[in-house]
Amino acid sequence: MRTQRRTGKADRRNYSGKHHQHGLHFLALTDERGRLIWISAARPGRTHDNTAARQDHVLAHLRAAGLGALADLGFRGLDNDVLDPVIVTGFHASRTHKLTPGQKTANRVLAIGRAPVEHGFAHLKNWRILTKLRTDPARATHLLRALLVLTNLEINR
Repeated sequence: MRTQRRTGKADRRNYSGKHHQHGLHFLALTDERGRLIWISAARPGRTHDNTAARQDHVLAHLRAAGLGALADLGFRGLDNDVLDPVIVTGFHASRTHKLTPGQKTANRVLAIGRAPVEHGFAHLKNWRILTKLRTDPARATHLLRALLVLTNLEINR
């Protein structure tokens, strides 16, 4: 989530070199219709998806609940269980490894399943207060979880 730049030493941790902007990193789980269910604690913007998922033990919680998840390519390598995968990610193409037609089709099907999830994130990011955020991650976590409740109330009307 993009935020405004903070002052002092706390500023540098929130800078994401990949996105070239300041921000905070959150993980979120939605249901199949895109309604937000859970939001993780805020982390500095430079945190990788796999690191955040491992720190929150997302894989263990999903496995214990008997649930699965569709994820983007940022979560590749998180779930290496070939026989009983909990997190399903797409196939990654590179300059030397082109995708087969079957892999492209699988990526399209995964994108169709993930579309409502992206709508859930978009509903949450519609809150204008998030663009002006300059606070520490602990306060941002409380704010975002409150906005999660308000977003679900607004959407479920």
